[in-house]
Amino acid sequence: MHTSTDIPAVRTSGLVVRRGDRVVLDGLDATFPAGSVTALTGVNGSGKSTLLDVLAGVLRPSAGRVTGLPADGASFVMQAVPPGALPLTVRATVAIGRWRGRAWWRPLDRDDRRIVDVQLERLAINGLADRPLDELSGGQRQRALVALGLAQRAPVLLVDEPTAGVDQVSAALVVAALADEAARGVVVVHAAHDPGGIAAADRVVSLG
Repeated sequence: MHTSTDIPAVRTSGLVVRRGDRVVLDGLDATFPAGSVTALTGVNGSGKSTLLDVLAGVLRPSAGRVTGLPADGASFVMQAVPPGALPLTVRATVAIGRWRGRAWWRPLDRDDRRIVDVQLERLAINGLADRPLDELSGGQRQRALVALGLAQRAPVLLVDEPTAGVDQVSAALVVAALADEAARGVVVVHAAHDPGGIAAADRVVSLG
C-alpha cells in the first residue's frame, strides 16, 4: 500500500509546450501532491490534455522539467476508446493493467487476477466481466478504462476527463475510485469540465 509519505509530489518547473507555432503551456509551475486528487480545469485548448501527456511521458516538453514521476511511468487513463479499438472482454481489458513492467513471457498469476477482480468490483462492472467491451454503454466502457488504470497500482494516476459524457452512476463510481486512490497515498491528477468532478477534487489547477 502506498502512503503519501513514501511517494514524492510531482512538480513542473517552467514547463513550456509548443504545438507547431502555438504555445500551449507557457512556463507552468505546479505541484501535484501525493494523497490528493488534483483537477485540471480550463477552457478547451487550455492545455489540460497536453499537460497529462507530458506527465505521462508521451509528450516531450519544449522547455522546463518535471520531477517526482516514477521511473517506470505513471498510469494514464485516456478519455475514451472508440468502439472496436479494444476487441476484448471487460475482464481482459482491465487485465491489461497488470502487464505494466512485466516481461511478455510471464503469465498473470493469482495475485494479478485478484487485483483485476477487485477493480472490476470497485467500478461495479464485475457482472459485465465476460461481455465484450464494445457491448457496454459509454459510461460502462469508461469505468472499464478507469479499472484498467487502477489495476496498474502505479504511484501516479493520470485520467483525462473521466466523467465527461457519462451517466451519473458511472461518474459517482469513478469519482469515488479516484478519491480512494488518493487516500492510499497516490498522486491523482485528472482533467475536468463537469462541476461534480471539480468539486470532488482536493485541489484545482486552472490552465489558460
